Amino acid sequence: MIEIINLYNTFGKTTALKDVSLYLPAGSCIGLIGPNACGKTTLIKNILSMVVPTKGEILFEGKNIKGDVLYKNNIGYMPQIGRYPENMTVSQVIKMIKNIRKYKGTEDKELYDAFGMEKIAEKKMRTLSGGTTQKVSATLAFLFNPTVLILDEPTAGLDPISSEILREKIIKEREKGKLILITSHLLSELDDLLTNIIFMEESVVVFNKSIKTLFEETGEKRVSKAIHTLLKSGAAS
Repeated sequence: MIEIINLYNTFGKTTALKDVSLYLPAGSCIGLIGPNACGKTTLIKNILSMVVPTKGEILFEGKNIKGDVLYKNNIGYMPQIGRYPENMTVSQVIKMIKNIRKYKGTEDKELYDAFGMEKIAEKKMRTLSGGTTQKVSATLAFLFNPTVLILDEPTAGLDPISSEILREKIIKEREKGKLILITSHLLSELDDLLTNIIFMEESVVVFNKSIKTLFEETGEKRVSKAIHTLLKSGAAS
């Protein structure tokens, strides 16, 4: 579904991405993992056309995204920290995004209902806690039935019940054949979610493996332990 070909990003003397090539297929839930400043955020921004690659290209369903804006209608994005107009209410923000997206299909209001958004619909965004703002971001990411979901630290700030609601929703959308890309530092929360792992370090992809292969190679049954074992063994490449 998304193909990344020999992608480079340089900002002055800093190389944020170095010769990154990946294929992200439909029906997969991929964990994009790595230490801070390894290139994860830059890669996501490239996919969303928030930055322009220095070299290389990105294909969405076989078509180069350069100069294309319509492909983003197929993507639901949940940022790590959602920033919305502080004086707008929750309902006004949702209405604003609906107007921007101009979506005419059936809305997916499952998270809206599960999170009880109706109860806070008239609250100003500036009054919301970080966790409640995350619920707004999650609701918006799924609302327009996208074929691709990009979720940046999706459970950060969420209470345990809300985290489980979101986890169940991610699994449900994965089973529908959607492509889901998740970044997270809480690797324990990724167990049972992922089909694949991409591990990045110092602007390059260290390994890109299916969860099945990762577990077979390491003998582990948890994502965090398997990644640690593989890196420690030096067999990541």
